[in-house]
Amino acid sequence: MKCPYCAFADSKVIDSRPINEGTSIRRRRECPECQRRFTTFEVIESVQIVVIKKDGSKELFDKNKLLNGLMKACQKRSVNAGDIADEIESELQNSLCQEISSIEIGEMAMRKLKTRDHVAYVRFASVYREFKDLDTFLNELKELKNSKD
Repeated sequence: MKCPYCAFADSKVIDSRPINEGTSIRRRRECPECQRRFTTFEVIESVQIVVIKKDGSKELFDKNKLLNGLMKACQKRSVNAGDIADEIESELQNSLCQEISSIEIGEMAMRKLKTRDHVAYVRFASVYREFKDLDTFLNELKELKNSKD
């Protein structure tokens, strides 16, 4: 890190500590050239993810929208919807993709729900896949039951 006082190209870290609930790091540094101290902050750079909706329109990813849908599906179930939403957001950030379809996000949510709670999965799938009739719903249940065996 370049010294802000003398512009020396290097500095020594004296102290580091996490801040903002561990999402940032505060570092105290000392310049070996002029011996002056200064503070730097290190934060995670997040990528703005654009969601391509079913109608082709685009909007910024909103974890709260995903969380609301998951919370409805997980209502009165022993599944933490917040954990699933956090996992999906983390996967999207780590993939470094800047655009993703809402269909892919929905499929990610269904895969996670399917491994955790079948009732929450069916609730989410019934809204997400827009089941039109009882036969479609029953086919999904049969498929779920067969994959369990």
